[in-house]
Amino acid sequence: MKLNVGALIIGDEILSGKRADKHLPKLIELLGARGLGLTHAEYVGDDRARITDSLRRAFASDQVVFSFGGIGATPDDHTRQCAAEALGQPLALHPEAVALIRERMRDVAAEEGRPYEPQRADNLHRLQMGSFPEGARIIPNIYNKIPGFSCTGPLGGTVHFVPGFPVMAWPMVEWVLEQRYARHFHSSQQQEHSVIVYGGMEAALTPLMVAIERDHPGVKVFSLPSVDHAEHGRHIELGVKGEALAVGKAWPTLLEGLHSFGANLGPELVRNI
Repeated sequence: MKLNVGALIIGDEILSGKRADKHLPKLIELLGARGLGLTHAEYVGDDRARITDSLRRAFASDQVVFSFGGIGATPDDHTRQCAAEALGQPLALHPEAVALIRERMRDVAAEEGRPYEPQRADNLHRLQMGSFPEGARIIPNIYNKIPGFSCTGPLGGTVHFVPGFPVMAWPMVEWVLEQRYARHFHSSQQQEHSVIVYGGMEAALTPLMVAIERDHPGVKVFSLPSVDHAEHGRHIELGVKGEALAVGKAWPTLLEGLHSFGANLGPELVRNI
């Protein structure tokens, strides 16, 4: 069964342009290296109602979602609380997470040459980073030991929560993929096959595109127009994508249709996705 993977990227700093998102292209890269693809992505600011709504939809789906950001313990970090609300579960300190956070605090104290004071107010507050919805599973963090967590909704939708820092988040995503979804790697070869159509008009080609999707279930037709490409000038990249076998059957139909239009064709492009 195909694994449907999405991304939820959280933070006002992304929406304001203060920080440029790096998670989306990296997630696509990590998935692609394993024969997987991304089905959807969503950006949400630090707004509890919107985050909760996004998570509620994710938990109610049959999908796997990677959520980036907002799992710290400062006032603008809402993701842990929103996950609990979306699941209808209380937040609770996760024993393994607490042990890892305390271990991290001991390490920091030792590095700074001072005693570890577990009852100090700031140290007690840091333990809140291990407060997850009941039933959560931890995601190890090799960078500083402060874990992320995973939760599954009643209908099977699973969300994996990682920090917003790429140096932490990306190894955590890889760990999740390798530990929990390896059986899905390269399970179905997905492919794109396309051709450059010089001077083509999408409106004229639309009936052909509709017919291919009608006659070849499981295949999607895509059309990417360009008006000022440095090499090809005004053109359309027209193609089909889906499982390699289905694409192989649909491709001759697309080419035949283009030739019947008298289309001026350029190079073909084949890409495994």
